[in-house]
Amino acid sequence: MNRSIPFPPSHRATRAVPRIPVAATLAAAALLSACGGSGNGVAFVPQPSVPAPAPAPAAATPLNCEQMAKLSVPASAIALATGGAKVTAATLVPAGGKAPKSHGEYCQLSAEIAPVDPAAPPIKLTLLLPTEWNRKAMMYGGGGYDGSIPVVAGNVPAGPVDALDPVGRGYAVFGSDSGHDATTDPANLGAFALNTEALRNFSFEALKKTRDAAVFLIEQRYAQRPQRSYFAGGSSGGREALAVVQKWPTDFNGAIVLYPAFNAASLDLQFGRITRALAQPGAYPSLAKRGALFDAAMQACDALDGVKDGLIGNQNACNQRFDPATALLDGKPLRCPGGADTADDCLSDAQIAAFKVIDTPAVFNYPLGSGENQYPGFNAWGAEFGRSGIGQTTVAYLGLGAQPPASPMPAFAPFHSNFWDQWVRFFVTKNPAFDSLTLDPENPGPWQARIAELTQLQDINQADLSAFAANGGKLLMAHGTADQLVSTRATDQYFNRVRATMGAERVKGFMRYYQIPGYAHAVGTVFNASWDSLSALENWVEKDAAPTTPIVADTAGVPGRTRPLCDYPAWPKYKGSGDVNLAASFSCVNE
Repeated sequence: MNRSIPFPPSHRATRAVPRIPVAATLAAAALLSACGGSGNGVAFVPQPSVPAPAPAPAAATPLNCEQMAKLSVPASAIALATGGAKVTAATLVPAGGKAPKSHGEYCQLSAEIAPVDPAAPPIKLTLLLPTEWNRKAMMYGGGGYDGSIPVVAGNVPAGPVDALDPVGRGYAVFGSDSGHDATTDPANLGAFALNTEALRNFSFEALKKTRDAAVFLIEQRYAQRPQRSYFAGGSSGGREALAVVQKWPTDFNGAIVLYPAFNAASLDLQFGRITRALAQPGAYPSLAKRGALFDAAMQACDALDGVKDGLIGNQNACNQRFDPATALLDGKPLRCPGGADTADDCLSDAQIAAFKVIDTPAVFNYPLGSGENQYPGFNAWGAEFGRSGIGQTTVAYLGLGAQPPASPMPAFAPFHSNFWDQWVRFFVTKNPAFDSLTLDPENPGPWQARIAELTQLQDINQADLSAFAANGGKLLMAHGTADQLVSTRATDQYFNRVRATMGAERVKGFMRYYQIPGYAHAVGTVFNASWDSLSALENWVEKDAAPTTPIVADTAGVPGRTRPLCDYPAWPKYKGSGDVNLAASFSCVNE
């Protein structure tokens, strides 16, 4: 059985969604990967750490690209325990590209950070060092289970298609594979978690190790440290952005946080609950049935923001009003006659029950190490679970896949089902043959202690960001209301916790959170977001110019359509007149 699973794009958000054959998608995006580990089966052992190092002395004079190829990074330059690092390749890349995606000359470094445990994989990183440096650094997060180095020459999550990428702006840009290689064992993409050090690296420690090694190399190249440093990531990369802000609040001056899977282990448990529901007899909906649900939700909810424009702008109202059991589609009940599975344009009672599981929270009847007691439901009414039509191949795969969950888990089962299956077999039970459908995430029995342990490691949910704010740090966070893989409601909860902990006025001084109507998980066909978040972050950090209702553009559903980014919990309401495709025709309201 092939268990290869791609993961959704992280910072490499797709603009116009192509028709990608599923096989090609798997081959190109199999980054939910794993590598062999020690398989020692021990409980978490804290990795030995050294005191935070004093800033390493910069080179007396800048080094050229050829000289950088010979460098090593001493273990003492990295705050967490490693075997040090070394540059493995250095290539001088000439200026190139085409406007607006042109770039100047830069030195591309490949490096490896050696583990402490000889059975653990190294952390591999790429660092781009522009010859004309702007004295800033940008770190990219990954996606899914990581396992590959982000495309550091590309843009930030949902970055504008008509502007320079960070390397083109003169940033030193870097990212890592988080400490394992996705291509090592594509049939067992979570197997890296069998090694304790690799698991901790993936969970968050590789972030600090990568940053410290990169900053050391930047100092050697330019004979000075970065004046400003930023982090950008989406999905797991968004979680990583919150991790660096929470755990090392003085390392970065700002972060771009898109659709963050911050409470990752709790999300895995919700994935398990949904997977088990979809595995029930008759519960798995076909592509046509998913399209019927989407159309019914659009017919019921599109106008709740004041205008029928192909977007659900008032998602909360839709969540409260829409019920697939009583909804209409083209004037007829969405529920199949008698609740039986009679046609492709209706939902059976079993399918309705499964969708209601997606819409409702997972409640954990036992203590988790992270303190979480639930994971909220998803905005199921309007989410892109997959439909027929152009651009739907990838969307459908990230939605509910092409095969129902089963044991062993099919390669084309829902993305979240494969994610759950990997987590259960390699993170929780450490038994590759374990049947993940037999583990009840709300009542896990003998696996309760291990799950509690994993949540303490993987849920990045600290709500007090005082140290980051005191250091002048700024956060821009956004999440699409049609996300089918990370619940927008979870991000709502995190932002509300931060405000409850620190006070709304204080939070307003360093953090913004926006919901993007119709935006799915990184890629979709209803509204693909394009937003110059990096310029907004730079202006806030460097010029003390806080964002004031930024504009986000669509690149897929109606290319060029714009909407205001409203400060949560506000949403964009049509003013009653004006072009429905222009942000100026909408105002942000809290009704």
